[in-house]
Amino acid sequence: MQNNTKLTLKFYWQEVKKQKLAAFFLLFGVIGSSAIGVFIPLLFKRFFDILTSAGDRTTLATQLLTVLGMVAILEGVRWLFWLLCDYTNTIFQTSIMKSLGLRCFTYLHRHSFSFFNNNFVGSLVKRVNYFSHAFERIADRTMYSVIPLILEIGIILAILYKTHFTLGLGISVWILLFLAMNILLAQYKLKYDILRSEAETKTTGYLADTITNNSTVKLFTGYNREVHGYQNLLEIVRRLRRFAWNLDTIFQRVQGFLCIALELAIFYLAIGLWRQGILTIGDFVLIQTYMVVIFEKVWNFGKVFRQFYSDLADAEDMTVILNTPHEITDIQNAKQLKVASGKIIFENVGFYYHETRKIFSGLNLAIAPREKVALIGPSGAGKSTIIKLLMRMHDLSAGSITVDGQNIAAVTQESLWSAISLVPQDPILFHRSLMENIRYGKPDATDDEVITAAKLARCDEFIMELADKYGTFVGERGIKLSGGERQRVAIARAILRNAPIIVLDEATSSLDSESEAKIQEALVELMKNKTVIVIAHRLSTIMKMDRIVVVDHGEIIEAGTHAELLKKESGVYARLWKIQAGGFIP
Repeated sequence: MQNNTKLTLKFYWQEVKKQKLAAFFLLFGVIGSSAIGVFIPLLFKRFFDILTSAGDRTTLATQLLTVLGMVAILEGVRWLFWLLCDYTNTIFQTSIMKSLGLRCFTYLHRHSFSFFNNNFVGSLVKRVNYFSHAFERIADRTMYSVIPLILEIGIILAILYKTHFTLGLGISVWILLFLAMNILLAQYKLKYDILRSEAETKTTGYLADTITNNSTVKLFTGYNREVHGYQNLLEIVRRLRRFAWNLDTIFQRVQGFLCIALELAIFYLAIGLWRQGILTIGDFVLIQTYMVVIFEKVWNFGKVFRQFYSDLADAEDMTVILNTPHEITDIQNAKQLKVASGKIIFENVGFYYHETRKIFSGLNLAIAPREKVALIGPSGAGKSTIIKLLMRMHDLSAGSITVDGQNIAAVTQESLWSAISLVPQDPILFHRSLMENIRYGKPDATDDEVITAAKLARCDEFIMELADKYGTFVGERGIKLSGGERQRVAIARAILRNAPIIVLDEATSSLDSESEAKIQEALVELMKNKTVIVIAHRLSTIMKMDRIVVVDHGEIIEAGTHAELLKKESGVYARLWKIQAGGFIP
Protein backbone atom coordinates (compact mmCIF):
# COMPACT_ATOMS: atom_id res chain seq x y z
CA MET A 1 0.00 0.00 0.00
CA GLN A 2 2.74 2.43 1.01
CA ASN A 3 4.83 1.62 -2.06
CA ASN A 4 1.88 2.35 -4.34
CA THR A 5 1.30 5.68 -2.58
CA LYS A 6 4.92 6.63 -3.12
CA LEU A 7 4.71 5.41 -6.70
CA THR A 8 1.63 7.54 -7.36
CA LEU A 9 3.47 10.62 -6.07
CA LYS A 10 6.47 9.64 -8.19
CA PHE A 11 4.30 9.57 -11.33
CA TYR A 12 2.87 12.98 -10.45
CA TRP A 13 6.28 14.44 -9.68
CA GLN A 14 7.61 13.29 -13.05
CA GLU A 15 4.90 15.35 -14.74
CA VAL A 16 5.42 18.36 -12.44
CA LYS A 17 9.10 18.49 -13.43
CA LYS A 18 8.01 18.95 -17.04
CA GLN A 19 6.25 22.18 -15.99
CA LYS A 20 9.10 23.75 -14.01
CA LEU A 21 8.49 27.35 -15.09
CA ALA A 22 4.74 27.24 -14.34
CA ALA A 23 5.46 25.50 -11.02
CA PHE A 24 7.98 28.18 -10.09
CA PHE A 25 5.58 31.08 -10.74
CA LEU A 26 2.75 29.24 -8.98
CA LEU A 27 4.93 28.62 -5.93
CA PHE A 28 6.22 32.21 -6.03
CA GLY A 29 2.66 33.55 -6.04
CA VAL A 30 1.53 31.31 -3.16
CA ILE A 31 4.54 32.21 -1.01
CA GLY A 32 4.19 35.94 -1.71
CA SER A 33 0.46 36.10 -0.97
CA SER A 34 0.79 33.95 2.17
CA ALA A 35 3.66 35.98 3.58
CA ILE A 36 1.86 39.28 3.02
CA GLY A 37 -1.27 37.84 4.67
CA VAL A 38 0.70 37.18 7.85
CA PHE A 39 2.26 40.66 8.04
CA ILE A 40 -0.99 42.60 7.54
CA PRO A 41 -2.19 41.81 11.14
CA LEU A 42 0.98 43.52 12.43
CA LEU A 43 -0.26 46.72 10.83
CA PHE A 44 -3.63 46.28 12.52
CA LYS A 45 -1.79 45.78 15.84
CA ARG A 46 -0.12 49.13 15.19
CA PHE A 47 -3.52 50.58 14.22
CA PHE A 48 -5.15 49.64 17.56
CA ASP A 49 -2.13 50.67 19.60
CA ILE A 50 -2.37 54.14 18.00
CA LEU A 51 -6.14 54.18 18.51
CA THR A 52 -5.81 53.54 22.27
CA SER A 53 -2.86 55.85 22.83
CA ALA A 54 -3.07 59.40 24.25
CA GLY A 55 -2.29 62.43 22.13
CA ASP A 56 -3.62 64.87 19.59
CA ARG A 57 -6.44 63.20 17.65
CA THR A 58 -5.58 64.93 14.41
CA THR A 59 -2.04 63.63 14.59
CA LEU A 60 -3.32 60.19 15.62
CA ALA A 61 -5.84 60.19 12.73
CA THR A 62 -3.04 60.93 10.28
CA GLN A 63 -1.06 58.03 11.67
CA LEU A 64 -4.12 55.75 11.42
CA LEU A 65 -4.69 56.72 7.78
CA THR A 66 -1.02 56.07 7.04
CA VAL A 67 -1.40 52.56 8.48
CA LEU A 68 -4.56 52.02 6.42
CA GLY A 69 -2.71 53.15 3.30
CA MET A 70 0.02 50.62 3.97
CA VAL A 71 -2.64 47.92 4.46
CA ALA A 72 -4.24 48.91 1.15
CA ILE A 73 -0.89 48.66 -0.66
CA LEU A 74 -0.12 45.24 0.82
CA GLU A 75 -3.63 43.96 0.02
CA GLY A 76 -3.19 45.18 -3.56
CA VAL A 77 0.15 43.38 -3.90
CA ARG A 78 -1.37 40.30 -2.30
CA TRP A 79 -4.23 40.44 -4.84
CA LEU A 80 -1.67 40.52 -7.67
CA PHE A 81 0.09 37.49 -6.20
CA TRP A 82 -3.21 35.57 -6.11
CA LEU A 83 -3.92 36.62 -9.69
CA LEU A 84 -0.52 35.23 -10.69
CA CYS A 85 -1.35 31.98 -8.85
CA ASP A 86 -4.74 31.54 -10.48
CA TYR A 87 -3.52 32.30 -13.99
CA THR A 88 -0.43 30.09 -13.70
CA ASN A 89 -2.43 27.28 -12.13
CA THR A 90 -4.68 27.02 -15.18
CA ILE A 91 -1.59 26.40 -17.31
CA PHE A 92 0.10 24.14 -14.76
CA GLN A 93 -2.77 21.78 -13.93
CA THR A 94 -4.44 21.53 -17.32
CA SER A 95 -1.13 20.65 -18.99
CA ILE A 96 -0.29 17.99 -16.41
CA MET A 97 -3.80 16.51 -16.43
CA LYS A 98 -3.59 16.20 -20.21
CA SER A 99 -0.18 14.54 -19.92
CA LEU A 100 -1.39 12.13 -17.22
CA GLY A 101 -4.46 11.20 -19.26
CA LEU A 102 -2.30 10.53 -22.31
CA ARG A 103 0.16 8.53 -20.23
CA CYS A 104 -2.65 6.33 -18.90
CA PHE A 105 -4.14 5.92 -22.38
CA THR A 106 -0.88 4.95 -24.08
CA TYR A 107 0.24 2.57 -21.33
CA LEU A 108 -3.19 0.99 -20.98
CA HIS A 109 -3.51 0.23 -24.69
CA ARG A 110 -0.10 -1.47 -24.67
CA HIS A 111 -1.41 -4.15 -22.35
CA SER A 112 -2.15 -7.54 -23.87
CA PHE A 113 -5.43 -8.85 -25.22
CA SER A 114 -5.81 -11.09 -22.17
CA PHE A 115 -5.48 -8.06 -19.87
CA PHE A 116 -8.57 -6.50 -21.43
CA ASN A 117 -10.37 -9.82 -21.30
CA ASN A 118 -9.85 -9.84 -17.53
CA ASN A 119 -10.92 -6.25 -16.78
CA PHE A 120 -14.24 -4.46 -17.11
CA VAL A 121 -14.29 -1.54 -19.53
CA GLY A 122 -16.17 0.63 -17.03
CA SER A 123 -13.63 0.05 -14.26
CA LEU A 124 -10.72 0.90 -16.57
CA VAL A 125 -12.39 4.14 -17.65
CA LYS A 126 -12.98 5.04 -14.00
CA ARG A 127 -9.33 4.38 -13.13
CA VAL A 128 -8.01 6.62 -15.91
CA ASN A 129 -10.35 9.49 -15.00
CA TYR A 130 -9.72 9.22 -11.24
CA PHE A 131 -5.94 9.24 -11.75
CA SER A 132 -5.80 12.66 -13.42
CA HIS A 133 -8.54 14.20 -11.26
CA ALA A 134 -6.78 12.99 -8.11
CA PHE A 135 -3.73 14.99 -9.22
CA GLU A 136 -5.90 18.09 -9.66
CA ARG A 137 -7.22 17.82 -6.11
CA ILE A 138 -3.82 17.01 -4.60
CA ALA A 139 -2.18 19.94 -6.42
CA ASP A 140 -4.92 22.33 -5.28
CA ARG A 141 -4.61 21.25 -1.67
CA THR A 142 -0.83 21.39 -1.75
CA MET A 143 -0.66 24.86 -3.26
CA TYR A 144 -3.62 26.49 -1.54
CA SER A 145 -3.58 24.71 1.84
CA VAL A 146 -0.38 22.87 2.74
CA ILE A 147 2.22 25.40 1.57
CA PRO A 148 0.35 28.43 3.01
CA LEU A 149 -0.10 26.50 6.28
CA ILE A 150 3.62 25.79 6.63
CA LEU A 151 4.63 29.31 5.66
CA GLU A 152 2.03 31.30 7.57
CA ILE A 153 2.24 29.28 10.77
CA GLY A 154 6.04 29.41 10.64
CA ILE A 155 6.01 33.22 10.42
CA ILE A 156 3.24 33.52 13.02
CA LEU A 157 5.16 31.39 15.52
CA ALA A 158 8.30 33.45 14.94
CA ILE A 159 6.35 36.66 15.68
CA LEU A 160 4.67 35.15 18.77
CA TYR A 161 8.01 33.89 20.11
CA LYS A 162 9.33 37.44 19.72
CA THR A 163 6.22 38.90 21.40
CA HIS A 164 6.42 36.46 24.31
CA PHE A 165 8.30 33.15 24.43
CA THR A 166 5.66 31.38 26.54
CA LEU A 167 2.90 32.20 24.02
CA GLY A 168 4.95 30.90 21.12
CA LEU A 169 5.98 27.72 22.96
CA GLY A 170 2.42 26.89 24.07
CA ILE A 171 0.99 27.30 20.58
CA SER A 172 3.91 25.36 19.01
CA VAL A 173 3.28 22.33 21.26
CA TRP A 174 -0.44 22.50 20.52
CA ILE A 175 0.12 22.67 16.73
CA LEU A 176 2.54 19.72 16.75
CA LEU A 177 0.07 17.64 18.78
CA PHE A 178 -2.80 18.63 16.49
CA LEU A 179 -0.92 17.86 13.25
CA ALA A 180 0.46 14.58 14.58
CA MET A 181 -3.05 13.38 15.42
CA ASN A 182 -4.24 14.29 11.90
CA ILE A 183 -1.36 12.48 10.22
CA LEU A 184 -1.90 9.32 12.29
CA LEU A 185 -5.62 9.37 11.56
CA ALA A 186 -5.07 9.87 7.83
CA GLN A 187 -2.61 6.97 7.69
CA TYR A 188 -5.00 4.76 9.66
CA LYS A 189 -7.88 5.75 7.38
CA LEU A 190 -5.91 5.19 4.15
CA LYS A 191 -6.46 1.41 4.06
CA TYR A 192 -10.21 1.96 4.33
CA ASP A 193 -10.09 4.59 1.59
CA ILE A 194 -8.32 2.08 -0.68
CA LEU A 195 -10.94 -0.57 0.13
CA ARG A 196 -13.65 1.99 -0.64
CA SER A 197 -12.01 2.91 -3.96
CA GLU A 198 -11.69 -0.77 -4.92
CA ALA A 199 -15.34 -1.33 -4.03
CA GLU A 200 -16.33 1.66 -6.18
CA THR A 201 -14.29 0.24 -9.07
CA LYS A 202 -16.14 -3.08 -8.79
CA THR A 203 -19.45 -1.24 -8.65
CA THR A 204 -18.58 0.77 -11.77
CA GLY A 205 -17.50 -2.40 -13.58
CA TYR A 206 -20.72 -4.19 -12.61
CA LEU A 207 -22.79 -1.24 -13.82
CA ALA A 208 -20.95 -1.11 -17.16
CA ASP A 209 -21.30 -4.88 -17.60
CA THR A 210 -25.07 -4.83 -17.05
CA ILE A 211 -25.53 -1.84 -19.37
CA THR A 212 -23.52 -3.58 -22.10
CA ASN A 213 -25.66 -6.70 -21.63
CA ASN A 214 -28.95 -4.87 -21.10
CA SER A 215 -30.75 -6.96 -23.75
CA THR A 216 -29.64 -10.18 -22.05
CA VAL A 217 -30.87 -8.84 -18.71
CA LYS A 218 -34.28 -8.16 -20.23
CA LEU A 219 -34.68 -11.30 -22.32
CA PHE A 220 -33.54 -13.63 -19.56
CA THR A 221 -35.60 -11.81 -16.92
CA GLY A 222 -32.50 -10.97 -14.93
CA TYR A 223 -33.64 -7.51 -13.83
CA ASN A 224 -34.31 -8.40 -10.19
CA ARG A 225 -31.13 -10.48 -9.95
CA GLU A 226 -28.99 -7.66 -11.32
CA VAL A 227 -30.68 -5.07 -9.09
CA HIS A 228 -29.95 -7.30 -6.10
CA GLY A 229 -26.32 -7.79 -7.19
CA TYR A 230 -25.78 -4.05 -7.71
CA GLN A 231 -27.50 -3.30 -4.40
CA ASN A 232 -25.09 -5.64 -2.60
CA LEU A 233 -22.09 -3.86 -4.11
CA LEU A 234 -23.51 -0.44 -3.24
CA GLU A 235 -24.08 -1.63 0.32
CA ILE A 236 -20.39 -2.50 0.65
CA VAL A 237 -19.47 0.98 -0.64
CA ARG A 238 -21.99 2.56 1.75
CA ARG A 239 -20.54 0.79 4.78
CA LEU A 240 -16.98 1.78 3.90
CA ARG A 241 -18.01 5.40 3.26
CA ARG A 242 -19.98 5.54 6.49
CA PHE A 243 -17.08 4.16 8.51
CA ALA A 244 -14.68 6.71 6.98
CA TRP A 245 -17.10 9.58 7.51
CA ASN A 246 -17.72 8.55 11.13
CA LEU A 247 -13.97 8.71 11.73
CA ASP A 248 -13.93 12.22 10.27
CA THR A 249 -16.92 13.30 12.39
CA ILE A 250 -15.40 12.02 15.63
CA PHE A 251 -12.08 13.66 14.97
CA GLN A 252 -13.64 16.97 13.99
CA ARG A 253 -15.33 17.09 17.38
CA VAL A 254 -11.97 16.35 19.03
CA GLN A 255 -10.42 19.13 16.96
CA GLY A 256 -13.15 21.54 18.06
CA PHE A 257 -12.47 20.75 21.71
CA LEU A 258 -8.72 21.32 21.22
CA CYS A 259 -9.34 24.68 19.54
CA ILE A 260 -11.60 25.90 22.35
CA ALA A 261 -9.10 24.73 24.98
CA LEU A 262 -6.20 26.49 23.25
CA GLU A 263 -8.07 29.77 22.82
CA LEU A 264 -9.12 29.90 26.48
CA ALA A 265 -5.64 28.94 27.70
CA ILE A 266 -3.87 31.53 25.48
CA PHE A 267 -6.19 34.36 26.53
CA TYR A 268 -5.88 33.36 30.18
CA LEU A 269 -2.11 33.66 29.80
CA ALA A 270 -2.44 36.93 27.82
CA ILE A 271 -4.56 38.54 30.52
CA GLY A 272 -1.83 37.79 33.05
CA LEU A 273 0.78 39.37 30.75
CA TRP A 274 -1.48 42.40 30.14
CA ARG A 275 -1.86 42.88 33.91
CA GLN A 276 1.92 42.98 34.14
CA GLY A 277 2.01 45.65 31.42
CA ILE A 278 3.76 43.37 28.96
CA LEU A 279 0.96 43.19 26.33
CA THR A 280 -1.02 46.03 24.76
CA ILE A 281 -4.52 46.14 23.27
CA GLY A 282 -2.88 45.84 19.86
CA ASP A 283 -1.20 42.62 21.04
CA PHE A 284 -4.62 41.19 21.93
CA VAL A 285 -5.88 42.04 18.44
CA LEU A 286 -2.75 40.45 16.93
CA ILE A 287 -3.09 37.30 19.06
CA GLN A 288 -6.80 36.93 18.23
CA THR A 289 -6.16 37.45 14.52
CA TYR A 290 -3.34 34.92 14.51
CA MET A 291 -5.41 32.47 16.55
CA VAL A 292 -8.15 32.67 13.91
CA VAL A 293 -5.56 32.06 11.17
CA ILE A 294 -4.03 29.14 13.08
CA PHE A 295 -7.40 27.53 13.77
CA GLU A 296 -8.43 27.91 10.14
CA LYS A 297 -5.16 26.52 8.80
CA VAL A 298 -4.73 23.54 11.13
CA TRP A 299 -8.44 22.69 10.98
CA ASN A 300 -8.29 22.71 7.20
CA PHE A 301 -5.02 20.82 7.32
CA GLY A 302 -6.66 17.93 9.11
CA LYS A 303 -9.40 17.77 6.52
CA VAL A 304 -7.02 18.37 3.63
CA PHE A 305 -4.57 15.74 4.82
CA ARG A 306 -7.29 13.10 5.09
CA GLN A 307 -8.63 14.08 1.67
CA PHE A 308 -5.06 13.96 0.36
CA TYR A 309 -4.85 10.30 1.33
CA SER A 310 -8.34 9.70 -0.05
CA ASP A 311 -7.20 11.12 -3.40
CA LEU A 312 -4.16 8.85 -3.36
CA ALA A 313 -6.49 5.92 -2.72
CA ASP A 314 -8.55 6.96 -5.77
CA ALA A 315 -5.39 6.99 -7.88
CA GLU A 316 -4.22 3.66 -6.46
CA ASP A 317 -6.05 1.45 -8.99
CA MET A 318 -4.48 3.20 -11.98
CA THR A 319 -1.07 3.24 -10.34
CA VAL A 320 -1.24 -0.55 -10.07
CA ILE A 321 -1.94 -0.77 -13.81
CA LEU A 322 0.87 1.66 -14.65
CA ASN A 323 3.21 -0.44 -12.51
CA THR A 324 2.10 -3.72 -14.11
CA PRO A 325 4.59 -4.75 -16.82
CA HIS A 326 3.13 -5.35 -20.25
CA GLU A 327 2.66 -9.05 -20.80
CA ILE A 328 3.75 -8.98 -24.44
CA THR A 329 6.44 -6.53 -25.54
CA ASP A 330 8.75 -6.00 -28.49
CA ILE A 331 12.28 -7.18 -27.92
CA GLN A 332 15.03 -4.59 -27.92
CA ASN A 333 15.86 -3.46 -31.47
CA ALA A 334 12.94 -5.45 -32.89
CA LYS A 335 12.83 -5.27 -36.69
CA GLN A 336 9.98 -4.51 -39.01
CA LEU A 337 8.29 -7.57 -40.50
CA LYS A 338 8.72 -7.68 -44.27
CA VAL A 339 6.33 -10.01 -46.08
CA ALA A 340 7.32 -11.01 -49.60
CA SER A 341 5.43 -14.27 -50.15
CA GLY A 342 3.48 -14.94 -46.94
CA LYS A 343 4.95 -18.31 -45.96
CA ILE A 344 3.90 -19.22 -42.40
CA ILE A 345 5.47 -21.99 -40.31
CA PHE A 346 4.42 -23.21 -36.86
CA GLU A 347 7.36 -25.28 -35.56
CA ASN A 348 7.04 -27.43 -32.41
CA VAL A 349 4.65 -24.87 -30.95
CA GLY A 350 3.69 -25.35 -27.32
CA PHE A 351 1.17 -23.16 -25.54
CA TYR A 352 -0.43 -23.19 -22.11
CA TYR A 353 -3.13 -20.92 -20.77
CA HIS A 354 -2.07 -19.69 -17.30
CA GLU A 355 0.76 -22.29 -17.33
CA THR A 356 -1.71 -25.04 -16.38
CA ARG A 357 -4.14 -25.65 -19.23
CA LYS A 358 -2.33 -27.26 -22.17
CA ILE A 359 -3.59 -26.24 -25.62
CA PHE A 360 -0.72 -27.24 -27.91
CA SER A 361 2.34 -29.42 -27.47
CA GLY A 362 4.67 -29.83 -30.44
CA LEU A 363 2.27 -28.40 -33.02
CA ASN A 364 3.70 -28.26 -36.53
CA LEU A 365 1.93 -26.54 -39.42
CA ALA A 366 3.42 -25.13 -42.61
CA ILE A 367 1.40 -22.83 -44.86
CA ALA A 368 2.93 -22.24 -48.27
CA PRO A 369 3.15 -18.78 -49.86
CA ARG A 370 -0.31 -17.63 -51.01
CA GLU A 371 -1.86 -20.92 -49.93
CA LYS A 372 -5.51 -20.93 -48.83
CA VAL A 373 -5.87 -23.05 -45.71
CA ALA A 374 -9.05 -23.81 -43.76
CA LEU A 375 -9.01 -24.82 -40.08
CA ILE A 376 -11.96 -26.87 -38.90
CA GLY A 377 -12.76 -28.89 -35.80
CA PRO A 378 -15.05 -28.96 -32.78
CA SER A 379 -15.36 -25.99 -30.43
CA GLY A 380 -12.37 -25.78 -28.11
CA ALA A 381 -10.14 -27.72 -30.49
CA GLY A 382 -7.65 -24.84 -30.73
CA LYS A 383 -8.51 -23.27 -34.11
CA SER A 384 -8.93 -19.72 -32.84
CA THR A 385 -5.87 -20.12 -30.61
CA ILE A 386 -3.76 -20.81 -33.70
CA ILE A 387 -4.90 -17.45 -35.07
CA LYS A 388 -4.26 -15.68 -31.77
CA LEU A 389 -0.74 -17.08 -31.60
CA LEU A 390 -0.05 -16.02 -35.19
CA MET A 391 -1.15 -12.48 -34.30
CA ARG A 392 0.89 -12.67 -31.10
CA MET A 393 -2.05 -12.09 -28.81
CA HIS A 394 -0.21 -14.55 -26.56
CA ASP A 395 3.45 -15.56 -26.40
CA LEU A 396 4.40 -19.16 -26.99
CA SER A 397 5.38 -21.54 -24.22
CA ALA A 398 7.68 -23.38 -26.67
CA GLY A 399 8.61 -23.48 -30.34
CA SER A 400 8.37 -20.69 -32.89
CA ILE A 401 6.17 -19.12 -35.53
CA THR A 402 7.82 -17.55 -38.58
CA VAL A 403 6.52 -15.48 -41.47
CA ASP A 404 8.81 -15.60 -44.49
CA GLY A 405 11.54 -16.88 -42.19
CA GLN A 406 11.15 -14.08 -39.63
CA ASN A 407 10.28 -15.09 -36.08
CA ILE A 408 7.22 -13.10 -35.09
CA ALA A 409 8.65 -12.75 -31.56
CA ALA A 410 11.60 -10.82 -33.01
CA VAL A 411 9.63 -8.27 -35.04
CA THR A 412 7.53 -5.35 -33.87
CA GLN A 413 3.94 -6.13 -33.04
CA GLU A 414 2.76 -3.18 -35.12
CA SER A 415 4.48 -4.48 -38.25
CA LEU A 416 3.08 -7.99 -37.64
CA TRP A 417 -0.47 -6.70 -37.30
CA SER A 418 -0.01 -4.48 -40.36
CA ALA A 419 0.71 -7.59 -42.43
CA ILE A 420 -2.56 -9.28 -41.43
CA SER A 421 -6.18 -8.42 -42.24
CA LEU A 422 -8.53 -10.04 -39.74
CA VAL A 423 -12.26 -10.45 -40.16
CA PRO A 424 -13.49 -11.81 -36.81
CA GLN A 425 -16.64 -13.80 -36.12
CA ASP A 426 -18.15 -10.93 -34.13
CA PRO A 427 -16.71 -7.66 -35.47
CA ILE A 428 -16.61 -4.76 -33.02
CA LEU A 429 -17.03 -1.32 -34.53
CA PHE A 430 -16.31 2.15 -33.14
CA HIS A 431 -19.15 4.50 -32.36
CA ARG A 432 -18.11 6.53 -35.36
CA SER A 433 -19.32 6.93 -38.91
CA LEU A 434 -19.33 4.06 -41.36
CA MET A 435 -16.78 5.95 -43.43
CA GLU A 436 -14.41 6.14 -40.43
CA ASN A 437 -14.96 2.49 -39.48
CA ILE A 438 -14.10 1.20 -42.95
CA ARG A 439 -11.21 3.65 -43.35
CA TYR A 440 -9.69 2.26 -40.12
CA GLY A 441 -8.17 -0.45 -42.33
CA LYS A 442 -6.21 2.20 -44.24
CA PRO A 443 -6.16 5.61 -42.50
CA ASP A 444 -4.93 7.50 -45.56
CA ALA A 445 -7.53 6.04 -47.93
CA THR A 446 -9.63 8.42 -50.01
CA ASP A 447 -13.42 8.42 -49.86
CA ASP A 448 -13.52 6.77 -53.28
CA GLU A 449 -11.27 3.93 -52.07
CA VAL A 450 -13.52 3.42 -49.03
CA ILE A 451 -16.63 3.30 -51.20
CA THR A 452 -14.98 0.87 -53.65
CA ALA A 453 -14.11 -1.47 -50.76
CA ALA A 454 -17.67 -1.18 -49.44
CA LYS A 455 -19.07 -2.12 -52.83
CA LEU A 456 -16.80 -5.16 -53.07
CA ALA A 457 -17.96 -6.23 -49.61
CA ARG A 458 -21.61 -5.75 -50.64
CA CYS A 459 -22.28 -3.27 -47.84
CA ASP A 460 -22.68 -0.22 -50.07
CA GLU A 461 -26.22 -1.45 -50.73
CA PHE A 462 -27.49 -1.08 -47.15
CA ILE A 463 -25.32 1.98 -46.45
CA MET A 464 -26.95 3.97 -49.25
CA GLU A 465 -30.37 3.24 -47.75
CA LEU A 466 -29.41 4.97 -44.49
CA ALA A 467 -30.37 8.62 -43.94
CA ASP A 468 -26.76 9.79 -43.45
CA LYS A 469 -25.28 7.10 -45.71
CA TYR A 470 -21.52 6.84 -45.04
CA GLY A 471 -21.81 9.50 -42.36
CA THR A 472 -24.08 7.29 -40.24
CA PHE A 473 -22.83 6.61 -36.71
CA VAL A 474 -23.13 2.91 -35.88
CA GLY A 475 -23.56 3.08 -32.08
CA GLU A 476 -21.37 1.59 -29.36
CA ARG A 477 -19.67 -1.58 -30.65
CA GLY A 478 -21.76 -1.18 -33.85
CA ILE A 479 -24.99 -2.05 -32.07
CA LYS A 480 -27.13 -0.11 -34.59
CA LEU A 481 -26.19 -2.58 -37.34
CA SER A 482 -27.25 -6.20 -37.68
CA GLY A 483 -24.66 -8.96 -37.26
CA GLY A 484 -24.48 -9.48 -41.01
CA GLU A 485 -24.06 -5.77 -41.67
CA ARG A 486 -21.23 -5.55 -39.14
CA GLN A 487 -19.50 -8.47 -40.83
CA ARG A 488 -19.76 -6.85 -44.24
CA VAL A 489 -18.29 -3.62 -42.84
CA ALA A 490 -15.43 -5.67 -41.32
CA ILE A 491 -14.85 -7.36 -44.68
CA ALA A 492 -14.81 -3.95 -46.40
CA ARG A 493 -12.21 -2.81 -43.86
CA ALA A 494 -10.08 -5.90 -44.63
CA ILE A 495 -10.42 -5.36 -48.39
CA LEU A 496 -9.28 -1.76 -47.98
CA ARG A 497 -6.33 -2.83 -45.81
CA ASN A 498 -5.13 -5.20 -48.57
CA ALA A 499 -2.65 -6.99 -46.29
CA PRO A 500 -0.62 -9.93 -47.66
CA ILE A 501 -2.07 -12.32 -45.04
CA ILE A 502 -5.82 -12.73 -44.62
CA VAL A 503 -7.48 -14.33 -41.60
CA LEU A 504 -11.20 -15.07 -41.75
CA ASP A 505 -12.62 -16.29 -38.45
CA GLU A 506 -16.19 -17.39 -39.24
CA ALA A 507 -16.35 -14.28 -41.40
CA THR A 508 -19.72 -15.12 -42.96
CA SER A 509 -21.38 -16.81 -39.98
CA SER A 510 -23.93 -14.01 -39.48
CA LEU A 511 -25.00 -13.81 -43.13
CA ASP A 512 -28.01 -15.34 -44.81
CA SER A 513 -27.39 -17.66 -47.74
CA GLU A 514 -28.04 -15.00 -50.40
CA SER A 515 -25.76 -12.44 -48.74
CA GLU A 516 -23.12 -15.09 -48.14
CA ALA A 517 -23.09 -15.97 -51.83
CA LYS A 518 -22.45 -12.32 -52.67
CA ILE A 519 -19.72 -12.02 -50.04
CA GLN A 520 -18.01 -15.16 -51.29
CA GLU A 521 -17.53 -13.39 -54.61
CA ALA A 522 -15.88 -10.49 -52.81
CA LEU A 523 -13.75 -12.83 -50.72
CA VAL A 524 -12.44 -14.54 -53.86
CA GLU A 525 -11.18 -11.16 -55.04
CA LEU A 526 -9.81 -10.36 -51.57
CA MET A 527 -7.88 -13.63 -51.33
CA LYS A 528 -6.14 -13.41 -54.72
CA ASN A 529 -2.34 -13.62 -54.41
CA LYS A 530 -2.55 -13.70 -50.59
CA THR A 531 -1.90 -16.25 -47.87
CA VAL A 532 -5.26 -17.06 -46.34
CA ILE A 533 -6.32 -18.82 -43.15
CA VAL A 534 -10.03 -19.51 -42.76
CA ILE A 535 -11.85 -20.82 -39.72
CA ALA A 536 -15.31 -22.12 -40.58
CA HIS A 537 -17.94 -24.45 -39.24
CA ARG A 538 -20.00 -24.40 -42.43
CA LEU A 539 -17.96 -26.74 -44.62
CA SER A 540 -19.65 -25.54 -47.80
CA THR A 541 -17.70 -22.27 -47.49
CA ILE A 542 -14.28 -23.97 -47.56
CA MET A 543 -14.69 -26.59 -50.29
CA LYS A 544 -12.42 -24.69 -52.67
CA MET A 545 -9.59 -24.14 -50.19
CA ASP A 546 -6.15 -25.42 -51.23
CA ARG A 547 -5.97 -27.40 -48.01
CA ILE A 548 -8.28 -28.25 -45.14
CA VAL A 549 -6.70 -28.91 -41.73
CA VAL A 550 -8.75 -30.71 -39.07
CA VAL A 551 -7.80 -29.81 -35.51
CA ASP A 552 -8.94 -31.62 -32.37
CA HIS A 553 -7.65 -31.40 -28.79
CA GLY A 554 -4.76 -29.20 -29.91
CA GLU A 555 -3.52 -31.64 -32.57
CA ILE A 556 -3.76 -31.81 -36.34
CA ILE A 557 -5.51 -35.10 -37.05
CA GLU A 558 -6.26 -34.73 -40.77
CA ALA A 559 -5.16 -32.55 -43.66
CA GLY A 560 -5.85 -32.46 -47.39
CA THR A 561 -8.15 -31.08 -50.04
CA HIS A 562 -11.91 -31.43 -49.83
CA ALA A 563 -11.85 -34.34 -52.28
CA GLU A 564 -8.95 -36.10 -50.53
CA LEU A 565 -10.58 -35.90 -47.11
CA LEU A 566 -13.92 -37.22 -48.40
CA LYS A 567 -12.15 -40.36 -49.56
CA LYS A 568 -11.37 -41.15 -45.90
CA GLU A 569 -14.85 -42.39 -45.12
CA SER A 570 -14.02 -43.04 -41.47
CA GLY A 571 -12.33 -39.69 -41.09
CA VAL A 572 -13.60 -36.75 -39.03
CA TYR A 573 -14.03 -34.43 -42.03
CA ALA A 574 -16.00 -37.02 -44.01
CA ARG A 575 -18.29 -37.58 -41.02
CA LEU A 576 -18.87 -33.84 -40.55
CA TRP A 577 -19.55 -33.43 -44.27
CA LYS A 578 -22.19 -36.16 -44.21
CA ILE A 579 -23.88 -34.50 -41.24
CA GLN A 580 -23.97 -31.07 -42.87
CA ALA A 581 -24.77 -32.25 -46.39
CA GLY A 582 -27.39 -34.85 -45.54
CA GLY A 583 -28.73 -33.79 -42.17
CA PHE A 584 -27.91 -35.26 -38.76
CA ILE A 585 -27.51 -39.03 -38.81
CA PRO A 586 -27.55 -41.44 -35.85
